[in-house]
Amino acid sequence: MNALAVAELDAAYRHCRRLNSRHGKTFYLATALLPPAKRPAIHALYGFARFADDLVDRPDPGRHPGERLADLRAEVEDVLSGGRGRHPVVRAMADTVQRYAIDRQYIADFLASMAADLTVTRYQTFEDLRRYMWGSAAVIGLQVLPVLGVADPGSMQAAERHAAELGVAFQLTNFLRDVGEDYRRGRIYLPSEELRAHGVREVMLSRARSSDELKSLISAQVARAREWYQRAVPGIELLAPDARDCVRTANVLYGEILDEIQRADYDVLIARATVSRRRRAVAGLRGYSAAWTARRKHRRLTDAN
Repeated sequence: MNALAVAELDAAYRHCRRLNSRHGKTFYLATALLPPAKRPAIHALYGFARFADDLVDRPDPGRHPGERLADLRAEVEDVLSGGRGRHPVVRAMADTVQRYAIDRQYIADFLASMAADLTVTRYQTFEDLRRYMWGSAAVIGLQVLPVLGVADPGSMQAAERHAAELGVAFQLTNFLRDVGEDYRRGRIYLPSEELRAHGVREVMLSRARSSDELKSLISAQVARAREWYQRAVPGIELLAPDARDCVRTANVLYGEILDEIQRADYDVLIARATVSRRRRAVAGLRGYSAAWTARRKHRRLTDAN
Protein backbone atom coordinates (compact mmCIF):
# COMPACT_ATOMS: atom_id res chain seq x y z
CA MET A 1 0.00 0.00 0.00
CA ASN A 2 1.49 3.34 -1.06
CA ALA A 3 1.77 6.39 1.17
CA LEU A 4 -1.32 8.07 -0.34
CA ALA A 5 -3.47 4.98 0.22
CA VAL A 6 -2.25 4.71 3.82
CA ALA A 7 -3.08 8.38 4.43
CA GLU A 8 -6.57 7.95 2.94
CA LEU A 9 -7.23 4.88 5.07
CA ASP A 10 -6.07 6.69 8.22
CA ALA A 11 -8.42 9.54 7.34
CA ALA A 12 -11.27 7.06 6.86
CA TYR A 13 -10.73 5.62 10.34
CA ARG A 14 -10.63 9.11 11.84
CA HIS A 15 -13.90 9.92 10.09
CA CYS A 16 -15.53 6.87 11.71
CA ARG A 17 -14.22 7.90 15.12
CA ARG A 18 -15.73 11.39 14.74
CA LEU A 19 -19.02 9.88 13.59
CA ASN A 20 -19.23 7.71 16.69
CA SER A 21 -18.22 10.51 19.03
CA ARG A 22 -21.18 12.57 17.77
CA HIS A 23 -23.86 9.91 17.55
CA GLY A 24 -22.90 7.06 19.86
CA LYS A 25 -21.74 8.71 23.07
CA THR A 26 -22.41 5.70 25.29
CA PHE A 27 -20.44 3.21 23.28
CA TYR A 28 -17.82 5.80 22.31
CA LEU A 29 -17.04 6.23 25.99
CA ALA A 30 -16.78 2.47 26.46
CA THR A 31 -14.53 2.12 23.41
CA ALA A 32 -12.05 4.54 24.99
CA LEU A 33 -11.31 1.79 27.54
CA LEU A 34 -9.86 -0.46 24.84
CA PRO A 35 -6.16 -0.48 23.99
CA PRO A 36 -5.50 2.17 21.32
CA ALA A 37 -4.71 -0.49 18.70
CA LYS A 38 -8.22 -1.96 18.91
CA ARG A 39 -10.23 1.26 18.90
CA PRO A 40 -10.07 2.17 15.17
CA ALA A 41 -11.59 -1.15 14.07
CA ILE A 42 -14.47 -0.79 16.54
CA HIS A 43 -15.10 2.76 15.32
CA ALA A 44 -15.05 1.49 11.72
CA LEU A 45 -17.68 -1.19 12.36
CA TYR A 46 -19.96 1.07 14.37
CA GLY A 47 -19.39 3.97 11.99
CA PHE A 48 -20.48 1.84 9.06
CA ALA A 49 -23.57 0.68 10.95
CA ARG A 50 -24.48 4.28 11.81
CA PHE A 51 -23.91 5.40 8.21
CA ALA A 52 -26.16 2.66 6.78
CA ASP A 53 -28.85 3.32 9.39
CA ASP A 54 -28.86 7.02 8.51
CA LEU A 55 -29.34 6.22 4.82
CA VAL A 56 -32.60 4.54 5.77
CA ASP A 57 -33.82 6.94 8.45
CA ARG A 58 -32.71 10.36 7.27
CA PRO A 59 -34.66 11.65 4.27
CA ASP A 60 -32.93 12.88 1.15
CA PRO A 61 -35.27 14.85 -1.12
CA GLY A 62 -33.18 13.88 -4.13
CA ARG A 63 -33.19 10.09 -3.83
CA HIS A 64 -35.28 7.28 -2.37
CA PRO A 65 -33.62 5.51 0.61
CA GLY A 66 -33.89 2.21 -1.26
CA GLU A 67 -31.73 3.56 -4.09
CA ARG A 68 -29.15 4.90 -1.67
CA LEU A 69 -29.02 1.61 0.22
CA ALA A 70 -28.71 -0.36 -3.04
CA ASP A 71 -25.75 1.83 -4.02
CA LEU A 72 -24.17 1.22 -0.62
CA ARG A 73 -24.56 -2.55 -0.96
CA ALA A 74 -22.97 -2.45 -4.40
CA GLU A 75 -20.10 -0.36 -3.09
CA VAL A 76 -19.55 -2.72 -0.15
CA GLU A 77 -19.36 -5.72 -2.49
CA ASP A 78 -16.91 -3.86 -4.71
CA VAL A 79 -14.63 -2.74 -1.87
CA LEU A 80 -14.61 -6.16 -0.22
CA SER A 81 -13.54 -7.54 -3.61
CA GLY A 82 -10.62 -5.13 -3.84
CA GLY A 83 -12.19 -1.91 -5.10
CA ARG A 84 -11.35 1.48 -3.65
CA GLY A 85 -14.77 2.79 -2.66
CA ARG A 86 -16.05 6.35 -2.32
CA HIS A 87 -17.21 6.55 1.28
CA PRO A 88 -14.62 6.59 4.08
CA VAL A 89 -16.83 4.45 6.33
CA VAL A 90 -16.92 1.73 3.68
CA ARG A 91 -13.16 1.82 3.24
CA ALA A 92 -12.51 1.59 6.97
CA MET A 93 -15.10 -1.17 7.44
CA ALA A 94 -13.69 -3.22 4.56
CA ASP A 95 -10.14 -2.86 5.87
CA THR A 96 -11.32 -4.00 9.32
CA VAL A 97 -13.19 -6.99 7.87
CA GLN A 98 -10.11 -8.10 5.98
CA ARG A 99 -7.67 -7.37 8.79
CA TYR A 100 -9.62 -9.36 11.38
CA ALA A 101 -11.05 -12.03 9.04
CA ILE A 102 -14.63 -11.08 9.94
CA ASP A 103 -17.27 -13.20 8.23
CA ARG A 104 -18.59 -11.11 5.32
CA GLN A 105 -22.01 -12.70 5.71
CA TYR A 106 -22.45 -10.64 8.86
CA ILE A 107 -22.16 -7.47 6.76
CA ALA A 108 -24.67 -8.83 4.25
CA ASP A 109 -27.10 -9.80 7.02
CA PHE A 110 -26.84 -6.35 8.56
CA LEU A 111 -27.61 -4.65 5.26
CA ALA A 112 -30.56 -7.01 4.73
CA SER A 113 -32.07 -5.80 8.01
CA MET A 114 -31.54 -2.20 6.95
CA ALA A 115 -33.40 -2.99 3.72
CA ALA A 116 -36.23 -4.55 5.75
CA ASP A 117 -36.75 -1.20 7.49
CA LEU A 118 -37.86 0.21 4.14
CA THR A 119 -40.79 -2.18 3.82
CA VAL A 120 -41.51 -3.83 7.19
CA THR A 121 -43.09 -1.58 9.80
CA ARG A 122 -44.70 -4.09 12.19
CA TYR A 123 -43.65 -7.39 13.77
CA GLN A 124 -46.42 -9.75 14.83
CA THR A 125 -44.46 -11.86 17.31
CA PHE A 126 -41.23 -11.63 19.26
CA GLU A 127 -39.81 -14.39 17.05
CA ASP A 128 -40.46 -12.18 14.03
CA LEU A 129 -38.64 -9.35 15.79
CA ARG A 130 -35.77 -11.68 16.72
CA ARG A 131 -35.23 -12.54 13.06
CA TYR A 132 -34.94 -8.84 12.30
CA MET A 133 -32.58 -8.31 15.24
CA TRP A 134 -30.25 -11.04 13.99
CA GLY A 135 -29.15 -8.68 11.22
CA SER A 136 -29.69 -5.36 12.97
CA ALA A 137 -27.99 -6.23 16.27
CA ALA A 138 -26.73 -9.78 16.85
CA VAL A 139 -24.33 -9.70 13.91
CA ILE A 140 -22.87 -6.41 15.19
CA GLY A 141 -21.71 -8.29 18.28
CA LEU A 142 -20.30 -11.02 16.04
CA GLN A 143 -18.48 -8.48 13.87
CA VAL A 144 -16.90 -6.85 16.91
CA LEU A 145 -15.83 -10.07 18.63
CA PRO A 146 -12.75 -10.82 16.46
CA VAL A 147 -11.47 -7.32 17.22
CA LEU A 148 -12.01 -7.65 20.96
CA GLY A 149 -10.52 -11.15 21.00
CA VAL A 150 -11.05 -14.03 23.40
CA ALA A 151 -8.83 -15.26 26.21
CA ASP A 152 -9.05 -18.90 25.09
CA PRO A 153 -9.63 -19.85 21.43
CA GLY A 154 -11.54 -22.89 22.67
CA SER A 155 -14.24 -20.61 24.09
CA MET A 156 -14.95 -18.86 20.79
CA GLN A 157 -18.26 -20.61 20.16
CA ALA A 158 -19.61 -19.64 23.58
CA ALA A 159 -18.23 -16.11 23.18
CA GLU A 160 -20.02 -15.77 19.84
CA ARG A 161 -23.33 -16.80 21.41
CA HIS A 162 -22.96 -14.27 24.20
CA ALA A 163 -21.81 -11.51 21.81
CA ALA A 164 -24.97 -12.01 19.76
CA GLU A 165 -27.08 -11.97 22.93
CA LEU A 166 -25.55 -8.71 24.08
CA GLY A 167 -26.25 -7.18 20.68
CA VAL A 168 -29.92 -8.13 21.09
CA ALA A 169 -29.99 -6.71 24.63
CA PHE A 170 -28.62 -3.38 23.37
CA GLN A 171 -31.15 -3.35 20.53
CA LEU A 172 -34.10 -4.08 22.81
CA THR A 173 -32.96 -1.19 25.01
CA ASN A 174 -32.81 1.12 22.01
CA PHE A 175 -36.31 0.06 20.94
CA LEU A 176 -37.70 0.96 24.36
CA ARG A 177 -35.86 4.28 24.48
CA ASP A 178 -37.06 5.23 20.97
CA VAL A 179 -40.71 4.08 21.00
CA GLY A 180 -42.08 7.53 20.20
CA GLU A 181 -39.39 8.41 17.66
CA ASP A 182 -39.80 5.11 15.82
CA TYR A 183 -43.57 5.52 15.74
CA ARG A 184 -43.21 8.94 14.12
CA ARG A 185 -41.12 7.21 11.44
CA GLY A 186 -43.94 4.78 10.88
CA ARG A 187 -42.39 1.79 12.64
CA ILE A 188 -43.21 -0.17 15.78
CA TYR A 189 -40.54 -2.48 17.19
CA LEU A 190 -42.83 -3.98 19.80
CA PRO A 191 -44.55 -7.29 18.94
CA SER A 192 -48.11 -6.63 17.74
CA GLU A 193 -49.52 -9.62 19.60
CA GLU A 194 -48.08 -8.26 22.83
CA LEU A 195 -49.59 -4.83 22.20
CA ARG A 196 -52.97 -6.51 21.91
CA ALA A 197 -52.39 -8.64 25.01
CA HIS A 198 -51.78 -5.49 27.09
CA GLY A 199 -54.68 -3.58 25.52
CA VAL A 200 -52.41 -1.13 23.68
CA ARG A 201 -53.78 0.48 20.54
CA GLU A 202 -51.29 2.02 18.13
CA VAL A 203 -52.83 5.47 18.52
CA MET A 204 -51.64 5.42 22.14
CA LEU A 205 -48.06 5.72 20.83
CA SER A 206 -48.83 9.14 19.37
CA ARG A 207 -49.75 10.73 22.69
CA ALA A 208 -47.65 12.98 24.91
CA ARG A 209 -47.77 10.56 27.84
CA SER A 210 -48.00 6.79 28.16
CA SER A 211 -51.27 5.14 29.07
CA ASP A 212 -51.49 2.57 31.85
CA GLU A 213 -51.77 -0.12 29.19
CA LEU A 214 -48.60 1.04 27.46
CA LYS A 215 -46.74 1.26 30.77
CA SER A 216 -47.71 -2.35 31.47
CA LEU A 217 -46.37 -3.40 28.07
CA ILE A 218 -43.11 -1.47 28.51
CA SER A 219 -42.61 -2.99 31.96
CA ALA A 220 -42.78 -6.46 30.41
CA GLN A 221 -40.36 -5.43 27.64
CA VAL A 222 -37.88 -4.04 30.17
CA ALA A 223 -37.96 -7.37 32.01
CA ARG A 224 -37.28 -9.16 28.72
CA ALA A 225 -34.34 -6.89 27.91
CA ARG A 226 -32.83 -7.55 31.33
CA GLU A 227 -33.09 -11.29 30.68
CA TRP A 228 -31.00 -10.85 27.53
CA TYR A 229 -28.39 -8.88 29.47
CA GLN A 230 -28.22 -11.71 31.99
CA ARG A 231 -27.72 -14.22 29.20
CA ALA A 232 -24.88 -12.17 27.75
CA VAL A 233 -22.96 -11.30 30.94
CA PRO A 234 -21.00 -14.60 31.19
CA GLY A 235 -19.45 -13.79 27.82
CA ILE A 236 -17.54 -10.82 29.21
CA GLU A 237 -15.13 -13.06 31.11
CA LEU A 238 -14.47 -15.02 27.91
CA LEU A 239 -13.07 -11.93 26.18
CA ALA A 240 -9.43 -10.96 26.03
CA PRO A 241 -8.57 -9.25 29.35
CA ASP A 242 -7.92 -5.90 27.68
CA ALA A 243 -11.43 -5.87 26.18
CA ARG A 244 -13.50 -6.80 29.22
CA ASP A 245 -13.76 -3.39 30.83
CA CYS A 246 -14.96 -1.83 27.58
CA VAL A 247 -17.83 -4.30 27.23
CA ARG A 248 -18.58 -4.32 30.96
CA THR A 249 -18.89 -0.52 30.93
CA ALA A 250 -21.10 -0.54 27.84
CA ASN A 251 -23.26 -3.17 29.53
CA VAL A 252 -23.63 -0.98 32.63
CA LEU A 253 -24.43 2.19 30.68
CA TYR A 254 -27.01 0.59 28.41
CA GLY A 255 -28.56 -1.14 31.41
CA GLU A 256 -28.95 2.26 33.06
CA ILE A 257 -31.23 3.32 30.22
CA LEU A 258 -33.61 0.62 31.46
CA ASP A 259 -33.18 2.02 34.98
CA GLU A 260 -34.18 5.47 33.70
CA ILE A 261 -37.27 4.00 32.05
CA GLN A 262 -38.24 2.39 35.34
CA ARG A 263 -37.65 5.64 37.24
CA ALA A 264 -40.04 7.33 34.80
CA ASP A 265 -42.69 4.74 35.75
CA TYR A 266 -42.31 3.16 32.29
CA ASP A 267 -43.54 6.31 30.56
CA VAL A 268 -41.40 6.22 27.39
CA LEU A 269 -43.38 8.97 25.66
CA ILE A 270 -42.96 11.82 28.14
CA ALA A 271 -39.19 12.01 27.51
CA ARG A 272 -36.43 10.00 25.87
CA ALA A 273 -34.60 7.98 28.52
CA THR A 274 -30.92 8.88 28.60
CA VAL A 275 -28.02 8.37 30.97
CA SER A 276 -26.78 11.64 32.46
CA ARG A 277 -23.31 12.97 31.75
CA ARG A 278 -22.49 12.49 35.41
CA ARG A 279 -23.45 8.80 35.31
CA ARG A 280 -21.47 8.29 32.09
CA ALA A 281 -18.48 9.99 33.69
CA VAL A 282 -18.69 7.83 36.82
CA ALA A 283 -18.96 4.64 34.78
CA GLY A 284 -16.12 5.78 32.53
CA LEU A 285 -13.81 6.51 35.45
CA ARG A 286 -14.54 3.16 37.03
CA GLY A 287 -13.95 1.42 33.76
CA TYR A 288 -10.74 3.34 33.13
CA SER A 289 -9.43 2.46 36.58
CA ALA A 290 -10.23 -1.22 36.06
CA ALA A 291 -8.75 -1.22 32.57
CA TRP A 292 -5.55 0.48 33.75
CA THR A 293 -5.17 -2.05 36.58
CA ALA A 294 -5.75 -4.96 34.18
CA ARG A 295 -3.17 -3.67 31.70
CA ARG A 296 -0.63 -3.08 34.45
CA LYS A 297 -1.15 -6.65 35.70
CA HIS A 298 -0.82 -7.98 32.16
CA ARG A 299 2.46 -6.10 31.66
CA ARG A 300 3.84 -7.52 34.92
CA LEU A 301 2.94 -11.04 33.89
CA THR A 302 4.45 -10.51 30.44
CA ASP A 303 7.66 -9.11 31.88
CA ALA A 304 7.88 -12.02 34.35
CA ASN A 305 7.64 -14.51 31.52
